[in-house]
Amino acid sequence: MDVYKITGENRLKGTIKVSGAKNSAVALIPASILANSPVTIGGIPEISDAWTLQALLEEIGGEVSFEDGKMTIDPTNMIALPLPNGNVKKLRASYYLMGAMLGRFKKAVIGLPGGCFLGPRPIDQHIKGFEALGAKITNEHGAIYLRADELIGAKIYLDVASVGATINIMLAAVLAKGRTVIENAAKEPEIIDVATLLTNMGANIKGAGTSVIRIEGVEELHGTEHTIIPDRIEAATFMIMAAALGEGVTIDNVIPLHLEAIIAKLREMGVKIDIGEESIFVPKTDLSTLHAVDVKTLVYPGFPTDIQQPLAVLMSQAFGSSRVTDTIYTARFKHIDELRRMNSNARVEGNTAIITGPSKLQGSTVTATDLRAGAALVLAGLLAEGETEIHDIYHIERGYSSLIEKLRDLGADIRRETIIARVAEAKE
Repeated sequence: MDVYKITGENRLKGTIKVSGAKNSAVALIPASILANSPVTIGGIPEISDAWTLQALLEEIGGEVSFEDGKMTIDPTNMIALPLPNGNVKKLRASYYLMGAMLGRFKKAVIGLPGGCFLGPRPIDQHIKGFEALGAKITNEHGAIYLRADELIGAKIYLDVASVGATINIMLAAVLAKGRTVIENAAKEPEIIDVATLLTNMGANIKGAGTSVIRIEGVEELHGTEHTIIPDRIEAATFMIMAAALGEGVTIDNVIPLHLEAIIAKLREMGVKIDIGEESIFVPKTDLSTLHAVDVKTLVYPGFPTDIQQPLAVLMSQAFGSSRVTDTIYTARFKHIDELRRMNSNARVEGNTAIITGPSKLQGSTVTATDLRAGAALVLAGLLAEGETEIHDIYHIERGYSSLIEKLRDLGADIRRETIIARVAEAKE
């Protein structure tokens, strides 16, 4: 199996470039199904989720090329093949195939999605939206069957401002007859990105990025070219790494507006941040002035749940007890046990983690339990004394493109190695 090995305590200096947004890419690629001619999307991160989606589109008859971050998808010959198993189980965002295939073919069979286990993430709001548009939904043998004679616009109120449900209903509604109104819609930048692509394809969407989205159905959508927004979660991860270990790090290709909650919290901790038009510079941070803060994760524009895990590592270097309350995903504290292996003073009480610092982190063998926990462990390894070995790195590679190369360019000592699983473990 492959692991990351990190020798810690090397300082980071230089410029690091942010890739395109993972959470946009996994919705933009399925959206191409709705077009009647080729769609080209630039800036897609070269991550395993993107390759998996390419394979899924090819499975249903799409012609897809993907190189240097540019994916061109010809959906002309796609058919509504069932996708109950296989690649569809590898990523959470395979549910966007439901909305896109329902919108184009009026039917779909999609296996229940996989991805990181972060506690219950039901798709009831997605299904509620599809049913309001006129689809019949059944769950048969672990796959979701969607069927509709025709889709007709409707007024849909989301009980939870879900990003996935907002995008999925948009995908299903753009070719439906009449007007669809999504109320209590999520406002994340990735939703605006998907709406921009669909609008460039000929869709009529108003209000993306606000709590009310209005969609007038159109007869057909055509191909277009689109460039994805930068990944705000990756940018925030690098900002935290720069605060913890930097000798002056520039994070390039960012939209500072998307990072306001993170910038504010880092400044509250005592981190200096200089904001440019499309870049952010984090000068060397004096860790002796870093102090504890309390964080509560919220939907955008609040503090993102995806960043509380890397931030927990920086909190371990701050003076005092920091509290992280996650209101989005209750099971998102598995990294705390792993950080404790590395000598972090941290514990979980209900949906709150309490991290007391400063702690001198020690290299250890740890396991990435999900994507952002993996990012936290990479940062912990970079900070720790000695060598850290991170297992289950496939989680990390679902969301961070060329992470090793980017960090090595800044001066990190991180490498990927193939190791033989220990015989004792194999016998168990």
